[in-house]
Amino acid sequence: MASRRVRGAGGQSARRAARTNLVIDTAKYIERNIPNFEIMNLESIEIIEEKAEEVLENIGVKFLDNPDALKLWKDAGADVSGELVKIPKGLSKKLCSTAPSRIIQHARNPKRTVEIGGRSLVLAPVYGPPFVRDFENGRRYATISDFEKFVKLGYMSKWLHHSGGTLCEPTDVPVNKRHLDMLFSHILYSDKPFMGSVTAPERARDSIDMVKILFGKDFVNNNTVLTSLININSPLTFDSIMMGALEEYVSNKQACIISPFIVGGAMSPVSVAGTLVQVLAEVLSGVAYSQLLNPGAPVIFGAFVTSIDMNSGAPTFGTPEASKILYGAGQLARRLGLPFRSGGALCG
Repeated sequence: MASRRVRGAGGQSARRAARTNLVIDTAKYIERNIPNFEIMNLESIEIIEEKAEEVLENIGVKFLDNPDALKLWKDAGADVSGELVKIPKGLSKKLCSTAPSRIIQHARNPKRTVEIGGRSLVLAPVYGPPFVRDFENGRRYATISDFEKFVKLGYMSKWLHHSGGTLCEPTDVPVNKRHLDMLFSHILYSDKPFMGSVTAPERARDSIDMVKILFGKDFVNNNTVLTSLININSPLTFDSIMMGALEEYVSNKQACIISPFIVGGAMSPVSVAGTLVQVLAEVLSGVAYSQLLNPGAPVIFGAFVTSIDMNSGAPTFGTPEASKILYGAGQLARRLGLPFRSGGALCG
C-alpha cells in the first residue's frame, strides 16, 4: 500500500513565513568554569582591607548637600563633622553584609533575563562615549539616531546579554529629556535588560516610572528590572546628584553599581596597592550607605580605573596598572560576597 503524504500544518504560506521570519539568537549569560585569577595573596588582601578601613575611620568620606544622609550615618554610629563622615572600623563591613550576593535582573523577554554575581558572567556594551565614528564623517558628536543603531546592534549580537545604558551621548536631544529618549530606545529596539538614568534624581525617578509602565507596577515593586551606574566623585566624595539617584533606585529595590571613577596618579595614589585601598574605601562607604537606606537592596561592586600620562596629563586606557587594579578589585568583591562589574579589553 502506498504511503500517503501529509502536508505540514499551515501549508506553503506557513513554510514561506518560517523562511523569511528573522530570529535574533542570544546566548544565555555565561556560567564560568575557569578558575578565578588571583593576583594577590591573602596577606596582601588583608593589608588592603585594613588600610581601607583606616582611610574611612581617619580620613573619612564627604557626603555633600545631603543632611538626611548625614543623619543616617550619625544614627548608625559614624563620626559626622560638617559634611565629612568618618566611619568606625568594622561598621561599613557590617552594613555591607545585608547586600545580596546574586541579583536576577529581569528582561522584558524572560529568555533574556540575567543573573549577576557568583560565577555568572554577563556581557554588556560600552558605557558613556561622547563621540562616535563612521566612514563618512569620521569622529563626531553622537545623535539619537546613532544611539538607536547601537541599541539595535547590541540586540542583534548573540554574545551581548545586556542592552547597557548610555551607549553614546545623543547631543541632538535636549538634556532635560534626553534620558527619556534613550530609555525608550532600549525598550523599543531591544528586549534585553537595560540600565536607568543617573544624571539627576528626577531622571532616576522617570526611569523607574517608565519600567513600571513596561513591566507593571507590582512586578517592579518586587523584582529588579534596572541597573544603574553610581559613580563616586573620587577621591572620597559623594555628590548630591549621584546620591539622589542612588536613593531613588535603592528605595525602589533596583540595582546600583557603586563605582569609583579613578584616573590613577591624578585622583588616587600612583601605585596599584594605594589605588586599591581607595577603591575599596569608596565602595565600602557607598554600599554601606545603600544598606542604611534599604537593607537588602541589590548593589554591585564597580571599578573604573585608568592611568594618567605623566607627560600630557591625558587618561590612558589598557595599561598594565589599570588591569591589575581591576583584577585586585575583583578579589576584594569576592571577599565581600558582592557581584562585581568592570570594564574589559580596554585598549588605547
